[in-house]
Amino acid sequence: MQRRDFLSGIGKAGIGLAGVSLFGNMLQSCSPPKRDKWNVVFILADDMAWNQVNYHGFGFYETPNIDRIAKAGMQFTDAYSAAPVCSPTRASIMTGKNPARLHITDYIPGAPYPYARLLNPELPEVFKTVGLPLDERTLAELFKDHGYATGHFGKWHLSKDKDYELGRPGDPGSQGFDDVFTCDKPEFGEPPNDAHKAVAITEHSLRFIEENKNKPFFCYVSHSVVHRPLIEKPELIQKYKDKPYSKDPVNNPIMGAMIERMDTGIGRILDKLDELNLTDNTIVIFYSDNGGFEQQQKQDPLRGGKAMLFEGGIKVPLCIKWPGVINPGTVCNAVVTSDDFFPTFAELLSEKNLPDDIDGVSLMPLLKQQSGIDREYICWHYPHYHHLGYKPAGAIRQGNYKLIEWFEESKTGKEKPYQLFNVENDPSEVNDLKEYLPELAEELFEKLKAWRKKLGAQEMPVNPNYDPSKADWRFIDRKGYTIVDGVVR
Repeated sequence: MQRRDFLSGIGKAGIGLAGVSLFGNMLQSCSPPKRDKWNVVFILADDMAWNQVNYHGFGFYETPNIDRIAKAGMQFTDAYSAAPVCSPTRASIMTGKNPARLHITDYIPGAPYPYARLLNPELPEVFKTVGLPLDERTLAELFKDHGYATGHFGKWHLSKDKDYELGRPGDPGSQGFDDVFTCDKPEFGEPPNDAHKAVAITEHSLRFIEENKNKPFFCYVSHSVVHRPLIEKPELIQKYKDKPYSKDPVNNPIMGAMIERMDTGIGRILDKLDELNLTDNTIVIFYSDNGGFEQQQKQDPLRGGKAMLFEGGIKVPLCIKWPGVINPGTVCNAVVTSDDFFPTFAELLSEKNLPDDIDGVSLMPLLKQQSGIDREYICWHYPHYHHLGYKPAGAIRQGNYKLIEWFEESKTGKEKPYQLFNVENDPSEVNDLKEYLPELAEELFEKLKAWRKKLGAQEMPVNPNYDPSKADWRFIDRKGYTIVDGVVR
């Protein structure tokens, strides 16, 4: 069988997720060059929407350096975060375990909604003192065990709080990172000169790469762009206000300015790798921890946004550059998630000693353009309310079909408490197919419930103190900020 026929033969089949469609020049050998160890630069954006990278075909936001990664490597059309908010996804990146298994299903520490219809699951005791449990093996510890220098620069959000201290249990330094710079989003009203520390994060990353140029390194570049509050220099914002269609709901000039600042830093990192002759020996990943806030920028063509299990909350940009292995301009439409990074890097390092409860699968067959991945479906568990979200929910995607279970309905005994969508044909999730495909809907519903039981996922109990007059959690957060013209005030 010819290689072209082989790649075609593993295209999407039925409703399984093993399929992968790969395009570009892939007839040449994909055997990696002879390297002792690959450097890894993992760049993580915060709340950056699927439609905010230019390489996806949206022209308002300028991301030339993120596009450099995509054009030089593989871009994933169907990449997802393991959760619609930050801490759970970041935990899954670090451990390869699904947030439902870790019981990290909301941002830490979350927020109570004492009069909502359902109660949030009880936060595990360890989060009140540490955060991500110290007995979980992290990506940094995995790399460190193989002789890598490890650096974390930017947002962590896996500690009990954000009062980071050198050496404190739960902070990055106790989770395998040797070189640490931690920061968080700015406060409202902070001066616009590097409010989100995008420049500082870049500077620390450049120093780390320079200092470790002669040894293998894992550089985790964790931005808080484009998380609210939206703050940037007025002159850069004005550049985007002057663009055509700047008032279109899918475009936000302040976000455009923030993204440009982050992208410029990414370009400096790529240039530093070139300068030090490290480009050919370095894997670079760009990813976002969840979708963007719908209230600040529409996620069209996707529905919803952050804190929702609609596509806008969990479908995210992902591109990976691996010189000599991934052919430039490759596109992959396999369904992948943040659980998959840990087992992928474990395979890169030939690590065999992995826990039995890893939920992700290695992406190596996709990255090496050899085959699809053997996985039937992926699931999400978001048993929480969020002041800018929708309703607590769980979801399952199998092939092109995605079922969302609404917990307020299922926990109160409503029949068919779910919606079914074909997200390939209907990314806006407008057409509910549960009445047209009832057998498939019930099959996916049962698989979703069985998956939660298998992972020991925490469920939401019905609230005996439910008060509809006080349950308007959707538009006012615990700090009292409100939504005015789509912007949090």
